[in-house]
Amino acid sequence: MAEQKNIFIHHVYFWLKNPGSNEDRDKLFEGLKKLSKVTTIRQFHIGRPAATSRGVIDNSYAFSWFLVFDNPADQDSYQVDPIHLKFVEECSHLWNRVVVYDSIDA
Repeated sequence: MAEQKNIFIHHVYFWLKNPGSNEDRDKLFEGLKKLSKVTTIRQFHIGRPAATSRGVIDNSYAFSWFLVFDNPADQDSYQVDPIHLKFVEECSHLWNRVVVYDSIDA
């Protein structure tokens, strides 16, 4: 029998209040880089929309923030980590919409 994994994926999409502002874009990017220092994060990726165009693609967001945790408990810890709380405090004024997709192994 195969060993079951408990990997937890946390994928966040951000829409900027001022999408044309390079300054706001840079601030959010810098904030995400600081946020990557949370110790329970196994892997992370900061992304921008790719230049793809198909009916099923939503490329209206400014950044995607893709995180891999070893287990759900590590993700729970991330949510209350002081680095995460500081990120929300310092950067939440930059976005007007955030969508989160969490997933576990099927």
